[in-house]
Order: sequence, then structure tokens, then C-alpha cells
Amino acid sequence: MPAYSSFSPYLTFFCEEWKSLRESVPLTLDEKDLEKLRGINENISLEEVSDFYLPLSRLLNVLFAQNQDTYRATRLFLGDISPQVPFLIGVSGSVAVGKSTTARVLQALLSRWPDHPHVELVTTDGFLYPNAILEERGIMHRKGFPESFDRQALLRFMSDVKSGSPVVTAPVYSHLTYDIVPDEKKIVRQPDIVIVEGLNILQSLDVEGEERASLFVSDFLDFSIYVDAAKENIARWYVERFQILRKTAFQDSRSYFRRYADLSEKEAKALANRIWNEINLPNLEENILPTKNRARLILEKGHNHSIERVKLRKL
Repeated sequence: MPAYSSFSPYLTFFCEEWKSLRESVPLTLDEKDLEKLRGINENISLEEVSDFYLPLSRLLNVLFAQNQDTYRATRLFLGDISPQVPFLIGVSGSVAVGKSTTARVLQALLSRWPDHPHVELVTTDGFLYPNAILEERGIMHRKGFPESFDRQALLRFMSDVKSGSPVVTAPVYSHLTYDIVPDEKKIVRQPDIVIVEGLNILQSLDVEGEERASLFVSDFLDFSIYVDAAKENIARWYVERFQILRKTAFQDSRSYFRRYADLSEKEAKALANRIWNEINLPNLEENILPTKNRARLILEKGHNHSIERVKLRKL
């Protein structure tokens, strides 16, 4: 049985309890599939997918089916004029915690269920303001903070998707150039499920200088997931990832971070720690971590980047 406390809004599941909820759901990924889904410096295994992600995909499938039942009832009441809309899942968490891998694995698993084969994945990075605007506003060093996102464009995207619009587009972000890709769009055509991944999915903060918000991204979500870990572990993963990128992606002449490619290991470690402590840690503490308990489900990771516990909000 899960750990239960009347003083917590969550039920807590350790591996044995959670994996039993998989029941007979088959593992539809193999090692070759997983290799394409892993993030940098992450060691997610098929066993972890089987123990934690398969039960989660089953839960999401059940909720999707329930959502469709509600849609059919509404359509019956309205006389078949209500458009079918996608089921929206939000995935949030810190930089370097592994939320992108979580989103990709869920997309792969959910798209293999017969009732919802069309699953789209959209990242909120595409809704960052272009670097030129960030520089003009003097907030390039605040990239990833709430004020660095075009919140209105993101809300319009979420609203259009949840309204059943036949075609919705989203900007595309390049981690290589560290900027929005001009004239490139991701096209979303009425999928069964949309997974939206990003730092700001659960945020409900007002941004200084902007009109007070009456609507938030989380208002459009049918289910939300927060990927959590101890701050010291995330800091270590960030530094380790930076060192790997220094030897790989940073070597590309097109990379925004090309100037860091020739740093020594010691210099790179010092720089990565400074970036973490001056930018990513404050953003985590001020804007991201406070949203954790707004999530329907929390995936808690241990020191080795693997999930150790699941917290599911009580109904």
C-alpha cells in the first residue's frame, strides 16, 4: 500500500507499490528506442521504464478514456457540435532534472496505445523571446525566468489547441544556436494528446511590467507532472552535462557556446557552477520549485538520476 498521511495532499508510492499498478501493460520500447530518448548524462533503463513509466502511461490512458467519455456526453447533449479536443499533459521541473526525457518517454509509450496513436510533444522553449529582444531589454542573463517568455503567445497556443483548432503552430527553439529559429514552426494538427514540457508550465506568477494575468498555462492542462530531485543532485547533473557538451555540441562552429569548447575541465567546472548558482538555482528556488505542489503527480529522483518515489495527488 502507498504511504498515507491525512496531512498530505499526496499518496506516496515506492517502486514495488507503483510498479504493481502496471498490471498487464506490455513494454513496447526496446533498448534501441530508449537510446534515442535518453537525455545527455541520463541513465534511464528499460527496468525504470517498466517500473515507473508504464504504470504512469496506464494511469494517463485511463484518464484519457475518461476525458473522451466526457466529450461524448457533451457532444450528445449539444447535438454533435462540440469539436473534439486533445488531452493536455504538462511536464515541469528544473533545468537538468530530466523533464525532457520524461516527456519523450511518455510520448513514445502513449503513442503505442491503440486509442491515442497521435501524440505531440511541444516545449515551451519555443516561446522564449528571441535573443535580440532579450538583449534589447537587458535580460539575457534572465533567460528561463518568467519575464523571458512570451507568455501571451504561449497562452494563445494553449487556448487554440484546447479549442480544437484544426492547425496550430508553435515557434521552434534551437539549443545549438541558443535562440528561436527564424521562419520555422512546429505544426500541431488535432492530435489525441499533447505533452507540453517546460520550466514554466505550472507557474502562476505575475511578471513585472505586464498586465496582471487572469489565465495561466496550467488552466488548460488535464494532467500535470513535476520531475523533482534534491537541489545538490540537480546542480551536479548540470555541471556534468556542461562538461559533456563542452566536448560535443559546443565544438560545433554554429554553437552559441562555441567559446566554451576550449576551456579546461577545471575552468569549465568553475563556469558551470557559476552559471548554476547565479542563474539556474535562483530561478529554481524563486519560480519553479514553488510550483511543485500544484502538480497532480511528482516523480522524485535519487542521486543517480533514477526515479525512486511517485507522489499522486489524492482525489
